[in-house]
Amino acid sequence: MKITEKYLEALKTFTDYVTVSEWAQKFSEMFPDELQKANEQAANQKQDTTGLREIAARISSRLSTGGYSKEVLIDDSERPRKVKYITKDELIEQEQIEIDEDIEPLRRQDIINNATNQLEIFALYRITEFENIQKAFKQFFGLDFEIDHAEALLNSEKQGEHHPSNLQLLLKYHNGKKNKNSWSRFTFEEQEDYIKKSVALHSLVADKIDVEIDNMILESLLVRLEKIY
Repeated sequence: MKITEKYLEALKTFTDYVTVSEWAQKFSEMFPDELQKANEQAANQKQDTTGLREIAARISSRLSTGGYSKEVLIDDSERPRKVKYITKDELIEQEQIEIDEDIEPLRRQDIINNATNQLEIFALYRITEFENIQKAFKQFFGLDFEIDHAEALLNSEKQGEHHPSNLQLLLKYHNGKKNKNSWSRFTFEEQEDYIKKSVALHSLVADKIDVEIDNMILESLLVRLEKIY
């Protein structure tokens, strides 16, 4: 069995994502002779290292160069990154998911474009004002609010509308977690409270990132938001 095949055999023993370090540890347990070789090689190197660390480094290098692109899924959303063995059927399914995700922005934009052509002038103004307020929070507070469709445009059960009465502001992280799910839209009071608490939390580190919290600007933006909400 080739060394690369041995690496995969070790990864196959896990049912969920694991770190490269955990993968290397399992490999060393399953193939102690390979660990012994790695220890001997590590002892001859100038830098302080071990056989286990060398094995982990080799696995990591192979992942980074695409050596396991058809056998291993990589989750880069955390550090250290995590990996998982994937079967051929799972690979086909994953590739289809990635294709769908890649074209989703185009599907979403088509829905927005079709709806925009049918909106009345005041509805268009409300959407434009949503966009201006979102940009102002970024400019003056350094906050990454995104304009979210409460009833998601790509929800599989019920497609939401591109209309100002379906819009709300969510922090980028929260909007990412929401994804294609539909949530009950904030009342304005809830939206106001959400924004104020987001600003209050942000203010704890504002001086460290050169952001000045101006309550007059905040109140002005909230007044504007209430008028078009």
